[in-house]
Amino acid sequence: MTEVDQTGEGLMGSDPWQPEVDALVAWMRQAVQAARAKGAVVALSGGIDSAVVAHLLGRALPGATLGVLLPCHSDAQDLIDGQLAAQSAGIPTVTVQLDEPYDALYAALQASGEPTAVALANVKPRLRMNALYYHAARTQSVVFGTGNRAELELGYFTKYGDGGVDFLPLGGYLKTEVRQLAVSLGVPPRIIARTPSAGLWAGQTDEGEMGLTYSEIDSYLASGAGDPSVIERMEGMRQKNRHKLTMPPIFVRPGGAR
Repeated sequence: MTEVDQTGEGLMGSDPWQPEVDALVAWMRQAVQAARAKGAVVALSGGIDSAVVAHLLGRALPGATLGVLLPCHSDAQDLIDGQLAAQSAGIPTVTVQLDEPYDALYAALQASGEPTAVALANVKPRLRMNALYYHAARTQSVVFGTGNRAELELGYFTKYGDGGVDFLPLGGYLKTEVRQLAVSLGVPPRIIARTPSAGLWAGQTDEGEMGLTYSEIDSYLASGAGDPSVIERMEGMRQKNRHKLTMPPIFVRPGGAR
């Protein structure tokens, strides 16, 4: 079995992830065909999850995949690494600069009521979702999301933001498994080694915001065991965010009338 160090560099041995990669590529290609779409778009944040999806799409739909870079008062390194991911995956990109739209929307929202930190943080991913679907509609494509199992299980995403997608190829994979897929796919080590962040504000990290490490999350999801405080926090997040994983409930009229 291939060994993987903390930087994501593959060591000696065969690649046990190749069959998984092949199955993912086939599934993604079939998903696009079933949707009668002409291609796929994916948001490139500069992080490992989006890089893995970009590489998979580069294999599944060569010449029919578009990477969308969506800087919004972002760290400059995010854009650099997003471009690196696209280059290594062999897909073209477009860049939608969202600084000015964000500022204008923030000013309008603030005028109607002082925002909370959470309300403000969710504006960026929802702006990005709008831009992503613009390019999906323009190219008659579907949107592939980048959420992994840890994020979906805990509801660690913005409803109708980065959660607003058509397909989730990584939704069954733990973060540690995404890293192993990244190695198999040849994602640049610099991206694999990045500290996970949604880029919501300066210095924001996934683990810091959740109050949990991906190691703790993956361990509990894989085994059902963990420190009581970790389990309590994770189950609390699951219950609080369960609504994000289902369609809005529809009231059933008395007597079943429609």
